[in-house]
Amino acid sequence: MEEKWLTWAKQIQSIAQAGLTYTQDNYDYERYIELRQLSTKMMETYTDYEMKTIQQLFANETGYQTPKVDVRAVVFHEGKLLFVKEKADGKWSLPGGWGDVGFTPGEVAVKEVQEESGYVVKARRLLAVLDHQKHPHPPSPYHIYKVMIECELIGGNAAESIETSDCGFFAQNELPPLSTGRITESQIEMLFVLHNDPALGPVFD
Repeated sequence: MEEKWLTWAKQIQSIAQAGLTYTQDNYDYERYIELRQLSTKMMETYTDYEMKTIQQLFANETGYQTPKVDVRAVVFHEGKLLFVKEKADGKWSLPGGWGDVGFTPGEVAVKEVQEESGYVVKARRLLAVLDHQKHPHPPSPYHIYKVMIECELIGGNAAESIETSDCGFFAQNELPPLSTGRITESQIEMLFVLHNDPALGPVFD
């Protein structure tokens, strides 16, 4: 579903970053720098981002490039799903964020729920591992794997956070406006199906 130009730009960036990491030839090093610059120019041309922002987001890493990991907590209570309202865009998503070094995916899910909603949960099972570019998200400079972990509500109280301004449980037929860079309606539909049938295994890709 991802635009071809964005896929190509990310592939060029990945090749350039790997080359900069492993090459021992000065001539090749300069060519990889040129490839990285080409990828950022493509992003600047076809998006509303400024070059400085693109360089910070898209071409600032070193080492072999790998996908980023976005962990989302799936918390059901009385048939409804927990959402948090993102201050960044005023829309709603599942609690979560980038995976943290030193934490397991389950630990990240638990931590993000408490930080973003005030609720205390326990991670129970893996529901899905999804490739961001295979789903109807807006274009992203990153290649992202989304890890969805079902959690059991065990305590806490609703609260705001630095990143969120509200939280609440919603039924499938009353979804709030979604922050589609983080979660999509089709993914929410999939999560309700998985929750309602514990015999189903994790979904991937």
